[in-house]
Amino acid sequence: QVQLVESGGGLVQAGGSLRLSCAASGSIFSINTMGWYRQAPGKQRESVAVIRTGGITNYADSVKGRFTVSRDSVKNTVYLQMNSLKPEDTAVYYCNLNTYRSFWGQGTQVTVSS
Repeated sequence: QVQLVESGGGLVQAGGSLRLSCAASGSIFSINTMGWYRQAPGKQRESVAVIRTGGITNYADSVKGRFTVSRDSVKNTVYLQMNSLKPEDTAVYYCNLNTYRSFWGQGTQVTVSS
């Protein structure tokens, strides 16, 4: 089993920055991808940023140029640096890890005030 523990969410004003962290522990073998998804009230969960083994990254168009995903393979930790935050970035952010199956964190709230 794999456990994901997220941290770093909170309340920030528009234009501000936050850094999310997600530490994975447990029976971790070959990791395919780690990344971040988000879900705003009344909306479906959407992919925000994903990093693949080898460092290839994919971003949602809405966050390109503002968010950066990175991974520490030794610590099995994935980060999301969020800059120039907008009110529309407000959501619960979920960490995701894909190995032999997909695992999810408990979610961390990010609120951006205007």
